Amino acid sequence: MVHMVLTRGPEAGAQTFDDYIAEGGYQALKKALAQTPAQVLDAVTASGLRGRGGAGFPCGLKWSLTAKEEATPKYVVANGGEDEPGSLKDHAVMERSPHRLLEGVILAAYAVGASEAIMYINSECEEGIAQVEGAIAAATSAGYLGERILGSSFSISARVHHASQEYVAGEDTSALESIEGRAAKPREKPPFPTTAGLYGKPTVVNNVETFAYVPSIVLNGPELFRSVGTEDNPGTMLFTLPPNLNRPGVVELPVGTSLRELIEVHGGGLASGRAVKAVLPGGPSSGFLKPVDLDVAMDRKALQERGSTLGCGVLRVIEEGQCIVEIVDEIAQFFARESCGQCPTCMMATGTLSRIIGQIQKGSGAQALLDQIPKLGAFAKGKGFCSLITMPIPPLTSAIALFPEDFAYHIEHHVCPMDAVSS
Repeated sequence: MVHMVLTRGPEAGAQTFDDYIAEGGYQALKKALAQTPAQVLDAVTASGLRGRGGAGFPCGLKWSLTAKEEATPKYVVANGGEDEPGSLKDHAVMERSPHRLLEGVILAAYAVGASEAIMYINSECEEGIAQVEGAIAAATSAGYLGERILGSSFSISARVHHASQEYVAGEDTSALESIEGRAAKPREKPPFPTTAGLYGKPTVVNNVETFAYVPSIVLNGPELFRSVGTEDNPGTMLFTLPPNLNRPGVVELPVGTSLRELIEVHGGGLASGRAVKAVLPGGPSSGFLKPVDLDVAMDRKALQERGSTLGCGVLRVIEEGQCIVEIVDEIAQFFARESCGQCPTCMMATGTLSRIIGQIQKGSGAQALLDQIPKLGAFAKGKGFCSLITMPIPPLTSAIALFPEDFAYHIEHHVCPMDAVSS
């Protein structure tokens, strides 16, 4: 097993500067400074590393777009907004491996020619903020951050920016708006941050977890990273296992590990002892899967073929005895509530979806209402400054297709089947 991020388990506590140096920390930076930025970029490109924030965009391609821009200054933003319900992976990286994250950010800055890095961290992650700020101070004191690093011509500063806790504040351009002092709301695209990002300058924005893989790639070469995972999506990935498993928390495993292995082996199965009814493998915007699909590889392509997504690797396991209508009602309400209000079409679409499912949940809806959901999805596609407008569609449409009996019971009996059983 190749562990590249959480080399220290939770019991070891936070990683100090001395810990990281003893583990070979900042050796990748020393190696990089003896190479050209283009060589570092080539290593990241050859590794096949994809962003771990949900979109899965190839890092090498994204960074190359910023690297070739002539405008200066350039910036690197480590996005630790992490407001995905249930996700703990970025918290784990910032709290346990802050120096590994910081070294990855410094290497990215060197590769693209950036002179400032901003660590954009959810304000509720107080421990993560403290650890990253401590890492910045220690690295600066040791000469790994600041002016003319290790006697080279490369200089980079870093600072922490506290992110607000709204869901859309984790979107890349929302982060840029927040750092510039405005409300954290998505920008219209294009232009994209790679060419016109922070303060209108070329900017690399990647998820916190993504940067944490970079030191190993640069130090050990891209072949080691590619030795695990899949051809399309190499390397390991952090998965968040939900609280209703016997062993919840964050685990690092190769991309392509089966959903069954995640739940049964690493999560220890459901704590209740009940059978699995359904799984959301990639957070609240992914499509539902049934138990027959538990052997699917946790990989972009395999999940897409089953109508779902990998997302940022946060699992939700629904147990037998739970009603799917209740679950999707919660999801629909979440997205309606988190719509930032900037795009009227998004407010309308997410609000309408929430009202439709709410009526079904309360027993006052009809099948004709459910038939409107795919139409709303088609209407919303491509509209809005970010993807939140269409996020509720996959879980809602897949739930209706896979569990029609739960919806039928609400419609026919005007009550949740779970309420009927308990009474």
